[in-house]
Amino acid sequence: MSAIPAAGSRILVTGGTGFVGSAVARRLLAEGYRVRALARPGSDRRNLAGLELEVAEGDLNDAASLERACAGCAGLFHVAADYRTWAPRPEQLYQANVEGSRALLRAAGNAGLKRIVYTSSVAVLGIPKDGSPGDENTPVTVADMIGHYKRSKFLAEEAVREFVPQGLPVVIVNPSTPIGPRDLKPTPTGRIVIDAASGRMPAYVDTGLNVVHVDDVAEGHWLAFQRGDVGQRYVLGGTDMSLRQILAEIAGIVGRKPPALRLPHAAVMPVAYVAEAFARLTGVPPVATVEEVRMSKKRMFFSSAKAMRELGYRVRPARQALEDAVRWYRENGYLKPVR
Repeated sequence: MSAIPAAGSRILVTGGTGFVGSAVARRLLAEGYRVRALARPGSDRRNLAGLELEVAEGDLNDAASLERACAGCAGLFHVAADYRTWAPRPEQLYQANVEGSRALLRAAGNAGLKRIVYTSSVAVLGIPKDGSPGDENTPVTVADMIGHYKRSKFLAEEAVREFVPQGLPVVIVNPSTPIGPRDLKPTPTGRIVIDAASGRMPAYVDTGLNVVHVDDVAEGHWLAFQRGDVGQRYVLGGTDMSLRQILAEIAGIVGRKPPALRLPHAAVMPVAYVAEAFARLTGVPPVATVEEVRMSKKRMFFSSAKAMRELGYRVRPARQALEDAVRWYRENGYLKPVR
């Protein structure tokens, strides 16, 4: 294991203004580290409000800004990614997620960083055909990736791995579906929570997700930083739940009736095609994407046994993640009180 930077060291967090990145920044501050958050000029920085940290302006597409951001740091959490299941220009996903990660790790190597945690995703992992949960070793290829986002993250993780034989002390984490406070955009999963809590999801499809509290994902990042083996990856997940179970939990939290109508995937796909066509005309992101519908045909269930065994990773109940998310959305104007 590479040397772990001591408390008081400066740690760079990319994506620090985002959902997972801001949770990671908070966790590091709690441990006494000095945090430098990489942020694009003009980015929404509400998630950094009140935090005693340094902001370094830069962009994954600007190699010089990455060199400046890494200078003087002892460690790196590369959390930033272009997370969109629909993009008018898909090449932007590859530029940020793949080439941006390469540029950042080159900068980290040049700066002599002692410890690096790269945030991948369970989206790049295989899913067993027998319905059992996937893990770090489930066979998968790039041909199995549905859509540009998943392909870009798959290729990004491969690009990051190329630096390990060169001596970079990289540990990889693969979060599942984070839910909780500070999901500003919100993420695609956050939109599901908001729509369900608002009564805008009268039906569901037969799919499933692994739900985890965003603060548990941040804790998993910290544990990987402390205890993870260089070159290894660790699933940071929580509870496997069908979409029907998730919607029922949210309905119980807000006092609504859960949706009872199950739609076949074939009925939803035309809606997604129409939504994307409308989005191309207007530039407004679609309410549903073809990629999301295709992904929903599989249950995204995963095991965090390796992280629990090797890192001491633990998680809270999924309902608490959903309750905390609903509370934050309500307090921040995304939800109106149920009447």
